[in-house]
Amino acid sequence: MGTRKIKIFVDAHVFDGEFQGSRTFIKEMYTVLSQNEGLELYMGAFDITALAKHFPTPGNIHFIKYKSRSSVKRLLFDIPAIIKRYQVQYAHFQYIIPLYKNCKYIVTIHDVLFRDYPKEFSMFYKLTKTILYKIGAARADILTTDSAFSQRSIEKYLGIKKDAIHLVPVAVNEKHFQPYDKDAAKKIIETRYGLNKFILYVSRIEPRKNHAFVLQAFIDLQLYKQGYHLVLLGHESISTPAFNKIMDGLAEDTRPFIVIKSDIPDDELLLFYRAASVFVYPSKAEGFGIPPLEAAAAGTPVICSNTSAMGDFVFFGKNHIDPFDYPSFKNALGSVITDPPDAEALSRIADAIRQKYSWANSAELLYNLITSGNK
Repeated sequence: MGTRKIKIFVDAHVFDGEFQGSRTFIKEMYTVLSQNEGLELYMGAFDITALAKHFPTPGNIHFIKYKSRSSVKRLLFDIPAIIKRYQVQYAHFQYIIPLYKNCKYIVTIHDVLFRDYPKEFSMFYKLTKTILYKIGAARADILTTDSAFSQRSIEKYLGIKKDAIHLVPVAVNEKHFQPYDKDAAKKIIETRYGLNKFILYVSRIEPRKNHAFVLQAFIDLQLYKQGYHLVLLGHESISTPAFNKIMDGLAEDTRPFIVIKSDIPDDELLLFYRAASVFVYPSKAEGFGIPPLEAAAAGTPVICSNTSAMGDFVFFGKNHIDPFDYPSFKNALGSVITDPPDAEALSRIADAIRQKYSWANSAELLYNLITSGNK
């Protein structure tokens, strides 16, 4: 008789909503694990047609449709019923779990930034998330996080001992490292979007992401007069008064150089990374921070924050900047525009990222945690 497969349910409701880092985590982690013959995977979402498109060769993944988009109904009814129906041994959640537990839980808490940087979040958000995250962490059979920074924060704010918080790093898909013709990528983006030279930022728009910094520097450096556009891929998920105030005050001849788009497909996003003149990521706080790594892997110059989990990204050198220091960011952007790093320097950064962040390695870490707990 063959070895019985371990059945894992994955709550993938995040694919029904706005793009965020936890979606990348699920997609990349389970793309790798779907090829493991020792696992049988069940992924739940409301729109399973859209979900399945993210796993074109799904291997051993079964897509299970939720009856409702409601988070309450999903957690109270849909998920416990699915776990029971398919006799699942493990269920994997991001942050928040159902109250009724009928199998072992894997819980990934990517960050507790609302406790690390409380001024960036509302009181209601902080109170509710603290309660829900503490419940998820305390009831997890396997608790994981993305970075040493988040590991320390979970220990401090959620009261979990460090040796019970397993580090399973986020990584970069191999496609970002593939050779390509930058001029050809630029031509495609220019044809489709009318953009030639542009500064790129990929992130939801909210106060901690520091979009106001980026926009102000773009204006102060008068990059629009040099033919540059500022491209912001993401939508406003939390009100950003400082950013909106600058936008409202833009001169009519400047406004066309600011481009805001959301819901860009993955293949198009890779083209944007490749075609960009500079990628910026001055976020004040991240549990990890995938976009700057993806952009650098694609050989694009990157200016990145040096705070929170991004403090580990020392390979960015002089462009590893303090996101609370506006002159530092503005000077770095101006410097990269006037004197961009050469191909050899960009290649060294990409190589450092490739060596340190691998989805195959991270998937193996999670698989080993599952199998050791399943004995």
